Amino acid sequence: MAPRLRRIAGLIAKESRQIARDPSALLIAGLLPLILLFLFGAGVSLDISQVRLGLVVERPTAETASFAAALADSPYFTVVTVPDARAVTGDLVAGQLQAVVVLAADFGNRAARGATAPIEVIVDGSDPNTASLIEAYLSGAWNNWLQQEGLMSADRAAPPVSVVPRYWFNPEANSRDFLVPGSIAIVMTLIGTLLTSLVVAREWERGTMEALLATPAGRFDFLIGKLVPYFLLGLLSLALSVGVSVLVFGVPFRGSVWWLGAVSSVFLLAALGLGLLISTVTGNQFVASQVALIAGFLPAFLLSGFIFEIGSMPLPIRVLTYILPARYLMPSLQTLFLAGDVPRLVLPDIGAMAAIAAVLIGLTALRTKRRLE
Repeated sequence: MAPRLRRIAGLIAKESRQIARDPSALLIAGLLPLILLFLFGAGVSLDISQVRLGLVVERPTAETASFAAALADSPYFTVVTVPDARAVTGDLVAGQLQAVVVLAADFGNRAARGATAPIEVIVDGSDPNTASLIEAYLSGAWNNWLQQEGLMSADRAAPPVSVVPRYWFNPEANSRDFLVPGSIAIVMTLIGTLLTSLVVAREWERGTMEALLATPAGRFDFLIGKLVPYFLLGLLSLALSVGVSVLVFGVPFRGSVWWLGAVSSVFLLAALGLGLLISTVTGNQFVASQVALIAGFLPAFLLSGFIFEIGSMPLPIRVLTYILPARYLMPSLQTLFLAGDVPRLVLPDIGAMAAIAAVLIGLTALRTKRRLE
């Protein structure tokens, strides 16, 4: 075993020196995570901070003034008040307004009598997700106003049932706390696949593969020598990503570093194995980089549950997600960040990623050439 260990150590040292001399690897592992995290953390949000709202008050009364004040005081709405719906219809069509609320002429009289005083809400439905959020915000503002009016009027009976929502693990319902851990999975997929997708192809293009084939190193010696330096570089990139998420974006981390290291290590083996397999099969750096983006980044972004819910996908697509390592890293990271150490949730994901890593590394070993034929 001693000569074999010396060969592996020599291959690891050779690859480490290659990484130190290659600025592209350091940029991929150091600069790319920062760029992507800032794009996802600061540029992507499922929340709406300001809704441009048109408020139509057909007949001003004390009740309509109170409701208009409640909307104006809300941090979610920028309100434009007009007396006629025709004054804001064009703005809604042009996209200058996102919703219109109409208070009918008898709104004040109905509200004063305690009768039902409905409001008409017109929402731009070109983006269904945004329309649903705006509708929810308006419903919340309406219910809050009704509650305040009931508290201010002693003659109105309190409702028999009061619903008090409580959000576990994300009390403020902040989408950033959900998106940033998921974006780390996307970043690690891209970095892990790109880092090793070029290494074998680069050896063939530079003509150094012949020298490696002349050594007594076996296939697994060769793969270990390629994997270990990039594995350590990937862990450093992960530490950088987690540090930025916690210190810059303020995302809580409630799990342990040990569980984070275990989940990330197994995932990195799968991602690096995929990159090595791509590099071994293609033998060309440009082709390998393009295939790595298509086979690594796009499936991780679209099919891992980061943006689109897996349960809502068609059955064939849901089946396809089971072979994607990012599908298992995504919920594990979100669990560790938001809920803490929950082994019964994390261990199955670790097992699935370990199986995928074993298959990918095994396929890479079978495809690795030991002769120049």
